Amino acid sequence: MPVFRLPLSGNVTQSILPWNRIFNPTGGQFGLVNIALGQSSNPAVEEEVLSDVASYGRQLGRIEDALLVLLTHFRPERALTAEEEQAAIALKDMVGQIAAVKAKHGAAPAPAPLSKSRRRR
Repeated sequence: MPVFRLPLSGNVTQSILPWNRIFNPTGGQFGLVNIALGQSSNPAVEEEVLSDVASYGRQLGRIEDALLVLLTHFRPERALTAEEEQAAIALKDMVGQIAAVKAKHGAAPAPAPLSKSRRRR
């Protein structure tokens, strides 16, 4: 999905807070909550994926959906350890909590995965 911007309305990356110079002359942040997402190895690819394919939340949601499918069809050769069983239960619980929050906010449920016959080629 292309991003539409009016003239002179591009992304602003300059910090304009005057106290930043006082507390950190190298331009760092000073506040109650500072989040650094780190450096991307290829920012152009990451930006295009986020704008044209899927947000981080949607990507994580798809991973959750795929893991639940795998857990449903999982037939282990040996019994799971208590830690392994707890990890699966915790994942299912978290996905359920996320679904409840989405329902509370009126978000539509994720579409069902395509069967082999419905996939585009």
